[in-house]
Amino acid sequence: MKPIVSIIMGSTSDLPVMEKACQFFEEMEIPFEVNALSAHRTPAEVSEFARSAAGRGIKVIIAGAGMAAALPGVIAAETPLPVIGVPIKGSCLEGLDATLAILQMPPGIPVATVAINGAQNAAILAMQMLALGDKTLMKKLVAYKAGLKQKIVKANQELEKLEYKYKC
Repeated sequence: MKPIVSIIMGSTSDLPVMEKACQFFEEMEIPFEVNALSAHRTPAEVSEFARSAAGRGIKVIIAGAGMAAALPGVIAAETPLPVIGVPIKGSCLEGLDATLAILQMPPGIPVATVAINGAQNAAILAMQMLALGDKTLMKKLVAYKAGLKQKIVKANQELEKLEYKYKC
């Protein structure tokens, strides 16, 4: 089995956030790889990764980064593959710095950007991209979305059972 999604993070300190993407792909049975690469500390390795990803069968890259958040953009600059950026909440500006760095890409170098610490949504977006050409993944995606609806239906059923004096 070869990975079709690559999850990259600037350092292993980002793993608690990026692990949500790993868990989603595991649940959906989508082969993935996960690595730490730093745009600032290992630039040659990032470049080699980005240039070789498509040839290795990767179809979507999810890149999480905090602070200056250069990693998603550097990867996007060197690959034809779609890149989804996950801004990681840092200690200084609560992730706003990373969000703006990932959002403000120059023309021709797009990076799709999800919410701060939004690795699960990045994984869902990657699955949506992959499902466009894969009927099995599309069925799983439709079932997943139906499950989200069912959670709200169940929550409302539970809320109906709450008893308060002035609840109508």
